[in-house]
Amino acid sequence: MSEFISSLAPLMRAFVSYRKASGRWNEASYEVNLSLFDKYCDKHFPNVSELSQNMADSWCAQRETEENNSCRSRIYPIVSFIRYLRKRGMTAVTEPTVPRKEPRDYIPHAFTEAELQNFFTACDSISADPPTEEQLSRRITVPVFFRLLYSSGIRTNEARALMREDVDLDSGIVNIRYSKGHAQHYVVLHDSMLLLMRQYDGAIDKMYPNRVYFFPARERNGGFHRASWVQQNFHKMWRQHNCRNVVPYELRHNYAVENINGWMGIGFDFNAKLLYLSKSMGHRVLESTKYYYSLVPGLADIIEAQTGEGDVIPEVDYESY
Repeated sequence: MSEFISSLAPLMRAFVSYRKASGRWNEASYEVNLSLFDKYCDKHFPNVSELSQNMADSWCAQRETEENNSCRSRIYPIVSFIRYLRKRGMTAVTEPTVPRKEPRDYIPHAFTEAELQNFFTACDSISADPPTEEQLSRRITVPVFFRLLYSSGIRTNEARALMREDVDLDSGIVNIRYSKGHAQHYVVLHDSMLLLMRQYDGAIDKMYPNRVYFFPARERNGGFHRASWVQQNFHKMWRQHNCRNVVPYELRHNYAVENINGWMGIGFDFNAKLLYLSKSMGHRVLESTKYYYSLVPGLADIIEAQTGEGDVIPEVDYESY
């Protein structure tokens, strides 16, 4: 947790503890932006003992260089903080207006077999030099971490925060407690992935015998890896042999599309399989799973033909990773 320094620090620490206790803490967005707001308050309102409307409005005002979605990501943790205080009678500050969501025009990368083979070859070729514990941990973690994303379709934050007790290495069932929107769900590992997870568990256990998280981070004293660790390692491995711009989240998109493509021609079972896939990926509504096909030209027609429904592709936002 960040060390808050402003006069609002006690309230912020209480807010963070509450969100974590309720399983609704988003480290990648909430921690970063709440910390930035804390530093802003300390710099511009050093002698203000409580949250004021001017503090909230001046920080949450949309900047000239910001698009709506960027502004939403920056200020939403502060809006949640204000709601927390208001519900407890600790402030009379009015919630700032959150800009409307804008549709994203980003099209995820369609992996080729060669690209994926190149990527995982790079993951398997990480050197043990220098022979530090951190490098050795990275060498055995990276190949397994990214194969888990590829083979299960789970989100990067779900994999990072995966607790050891939630991975059943006997049955191959993974309990995803901390997900987008706090939607707990379960994933069944492929037999080959289960074998890798067992091998990894035995190896990493020698380095972290009492670890809490399945993928512990040495630099965080056994806590889970930061989002930046995922980004840095993915790009370093990807760029060794591939040149297109790709982000780790696209392994999740690939998982959804490859599964749906494999069901063509199975008739009525298509709907059932789509429901199973939706639950496995932690989607609260089936439309979120169907949305993946709106990002792939021409495939919306295929899913409409299979389900017998018109307008099956909803207008929803591309998920964050």
